[in-house]
Amino acid sequence: MSAEQVAALLHSNEITIRAQQHQIDALKHQLEWFKRQVFGSKSERFAPEPDPVQIPLGAVLPVPGQTVEARKAVPAHTRRVPRRDSTSEAADALPFFDEARVPVQVIPVANLQAAELSPDQYEVIGEKVSYRLAQRPGSYVVLKYVRPVIKRLDTQAIHTPAAPAGVLEGSRADVSFVAGLLVEKFAYHLPLYRQHQRLIDAGITVSRPWLTQLCQQSIGLLEPVYDAQLDSIRASRVKAMDETPIKAGRVSHGKMKTAFFWPVYGERDEVCFPYFPTRAGAHVREALGLEPGAGAVLLSDGYAAYASYAQKTGLTHAQCWAH
Repeated sequence: MSAEQVAALLHSNEITIRAQQHQIDALKHQLEWFKRQVFGSKSERFAPEPDPVQIPLGAVLPVPGQTVEARKAVPAHTRRVPRRDSTSEAADALPFFDEARVPVQVIPVANLQAAELSPDQYEVIGEKVSYRLAQRPGSYVVLKYVRPVIKRLDTQAIHTPAAPAGVLEGSRADVSFVAGLLVEKFAYHLPLYRQHQRLIDAGITVSRPWLTQLCQQSIGLLEPVYDAQLDSIRASRVKAMDETPIKAGRVSHGKMKTAFFWPVYGERDEVCFPYFPTRAGAHVREALGLEPGAGAVLLSDGYAAYASYAQKTGLTHAQCWAH
């Protein structure tokens, strides 16, 4: 083989290698993209188009033999808005609230036509009512306990009644404030720093760490209630359990650990959320115990930890139909 043929062959091989390398780089890029769709953060994942063959959950299939009513599209149209006083609308006069729970402030509206008339010149034959939803800034109140100090003249002894006992000993927080703090934080997801800002806007000066300590102390008061409720669930003949991930604890800068809540439901409508750092099957035994009782039934999904627990304790494992 001549030198020219060898050079031509090397040149051809070089072109082939470059083309293959370009193809490999393109395939690597596609593979990384597909990995992000499956394992990436939720914000990076791609939402696929709905499968026309797959029936969505909740869709109703037509009953065999049932005729489907034919329908046709009707062009949209507009209607004239009637000119009427909004305060005299019938819908405006209907209560949209629970009168037993919501305070109502009655505001009388003077009739200007009767302003210059004497009472014997007109007759009130009825009234019309309109409702408006209003808001007052802040709902905090300070309870001021005034305790008289007396001195007995015969013994010269000084007496004063003790301050009423609070839910937290030595705390200036009333039980209503403690309950509201927890409800705002955990039921309505209002963080403590926002509640702190609202307190300042209402003219109340407290420290933010005090709110944090208040939450910790008040949650400690609820632990016996939680323990009693979990014991009631364990004693239930039929109970349901599942596990769901939650971010708790920091792994590194900007990244959180994945822990798990194991919600368990009893036959008296009790619900508890035991927390465990992992999804290990041993946590099922920790939450439910090893003595489920005679005829006990556990309703769960197809996770193997529940089947293992049922085999070790002898209860009936009733799997969810969806799994």
